[in-house]
Amino acid sequence: MPDSAAEVTAAGIARLAGVGRAAVSNWRRRHPDFPQPVGGTETSPTFALGDVETWLRHQGKLDEVPLRERVWQQLTGHPAGAPAALRHAGSVLLLVRDRPTTWLELAALTDLKLAEELPPALDSVLTARLGEGHPVALPTPAELAVASALLRGAAELAAARGAGPVYEFLLGRHLDANPRQYTLTPPGPAELMAALARGAAGGQRPRTVLDPACGTGSLLHAAATAGPAPAPALHAQESDADLAALTALRLALQTDSQVRVRAGDSLRADAFTDTAADAVLCHPPFNERNWGHEELAYDPRWEYGFPARTESELAWVQHALARLRDGGTAVLLMPPAAASRRSGRRIRADLLRHGALRAVVALPAGAAPPYGIPLHLWILRRPCAQPSPTPHVLLVDTADLAPAGRDKLPWQTVQGAVLDAWEGFDRHGTVEEKPGRCRSLPVIDLLDDDVDLAPARHLPPPTAGGGTAELADVHDRLTVALRRTGELAPVPPADTAAPGRWPTTTVGELARAGALVLRAGGPGAAPGTGAPTPPVLTDYDVKAGGAPSGTLPEGAAEEPVLVEEGDVVVPVLGDGTAARVIDGATAGAALGRGLFLLRPDPAALDPWFLAGFLRGTANQRQASSYASTATRLDVRRLQVPRLPLADQRRYGAHFRNLAAFEEALRLTERLGERLIQGLYDGLTDGSVRPE
Repeated sequence: MPDSAAEVTAAGIARLAGVGRAAVSNWRRRHPDFPQPVGGTETSPTFALGDVETWLRHQGKLDEVPLRERVWQQLTGHPAGAPAALRHAGSVLLLVRDRPTTWLELAALTDLKLAEELPPALDSVLTARLGEGHPVALPTPAELAVASALLRGAAELAAARGAGPVYEFLLGRHLDANPRQYTLTPPGPAELMAALARGAAGGQRPRTVLDPACGTGSLLHAAATAGPAPAPALHAQESDADLAALTALRLALQTDSQVRVRAGDSLRADAFTDTAADAVLCHPPFNERNWGHEELAYDPRWEYGFPARTESELAWVQHALARLRDGGTAVLLMPPAAASRRSGRRIRADLLRHGALRAVVALPAGAAPPYGIPLHLWILRRPCAQPSPTPHVLLVDTADLAPAGRDKLPWQTVQGAVLDAWEGFDRHGTVEEKPGRCRSLPVIDLLDDDVDLAPARHLPPPTAGGGTAELADVHDRLTVALRRTGELAPVPPADTAAPGRWPTTTVGELARAGALVLRAGGPGAAPGTGAPTPPVLTDYDVKAGGAPSGTLPEGAAEEPVLVEEGDVVVPVLGDGTAARVIDGATAGAALGRGLFLLRPDPAALDPWFLAGFLRGTANQRQASSYASTATRLDVRRLQVPRLPLADQRRYGAHFRNLAAFEEALRLTERLGERLIQGLYDGLTDGSVRPE
């Protein structure tokens, strides 16, 4: 497909030029020669990629389109849609990875000849890697003919970055662009679930791992890429045929495992009836009413009771147990209601009596979608011939390990707490009780009328606020912080001066003049094995004044933008004003989504002066645009006074003092909240006396 045939949306143009959507809208209004739409709709038009590139270069807004952006735009402009384009590109990337000589021979052909010769080569490599009956539909010569530029571009990108990372980048972009279409399992929970299955195998990696509702394959990817060799065989099933194909390619390109993925509903049409897996990892669909309740009434998988129509999750639990070998382990991500709904109490009781349910772990809210509730992990084991005579169940609650905000989840801390409790329990059948954290209970203690397995309802509460000694320490720190806040409080002027009437320039003009460098944040890519992974500075961190709290995704093809001391970082979403000057402690972090970095030339701009004027309310208002659900800031339109460097530094000193006062207020607020909650808790549980 020639470049001119590829189409790009306004969002794609913004990404190419490194600007916000509002800037693209302004260009269309202000420049009569801006390319006219060639497709799409009135509210979401598309433009010819080649015409857009030419216009951007002519306007000096673009030097060269990065190859990865060109490939992405060609993929989204594929006439058969993005899933088909990902399937074709992934098949070629697999050929590049496994049979590079064959690809080089084919790449030397003309586009028309390549389209004719490529299908047999793809058929051979797909069958060798994914087995007979794989879900990846073989493209026809006609389909390949219109995608030749995409396929050659993807292969060229793979030569520099590797086939696996390139596919991960393209698939990740597609998933990000369609967030409502897919339910993803984030890396943190996926790694924890894989580690729990590995720990249950005595620290050894399971030989066979099954995911009967694999989605994008995150759980199997975690199982295959962590832990000692050899890599396990991966078996997966997914009801969405397109997603099954994309996941099969992802696993084949990202792992060295044997991969067997099938399309179909695991409950209604199980493709692995003869499989006895060492481990089953599953993030099943939640709250499904149409899961096959009527037609599966007499299915032999219901060893622990026939699930009610409202208990689809318990159907998945029993399906997972049915596909395990004796002694095999299953780890499922479950909604918290599954631990306490009355309609499921008989099945929960039978799982306990037979020793199949070994642990329930409550994760912090925000661990995985739906992000608003604290999900549970159920750890199950298929009973052997001689079950434990007095089985116990492990209950773990990690809710208090995570502060508010999804990007703030400390996964290393959560994973360490869960694995410590589980490995000790798995080894000894019991665990030392830790108030508020973990406890092992005899099964008989849970077999009441409710069979409620929610960990928080069975754990003794922790000591309020960490004890009176910690409350005293918080009080002392708060006293110091209050004194410091008073010292830093700025004194208002005696009278109000007339507004400044200095000449101004914009951030965009400063960038074009070389006075600063402007960079947009993005997903970036985690470095290879052994390299240190920088934390990600998120928009939440900038607005709250916190340390970098995000993490880089694995396998993307983009290099992260790393912040340096003296950079100014500005969030582009939300109706608040924020601009943060990077200090030495934050330097080296990766710039997250929704952020723009302004790196001033110290000979021309003072960073504190720049950040201070960017935060002006009037400045933010005139540079903002409004969508149906959010406010977006066009950073290039923000205005800055034209002042000599000496004057800039005088203003910068005042802005720096204001920032110190703001940080002192934040610290005071945090310490005050801790002291108040600790005293409430202490008074209500008796550890603090009224006198």
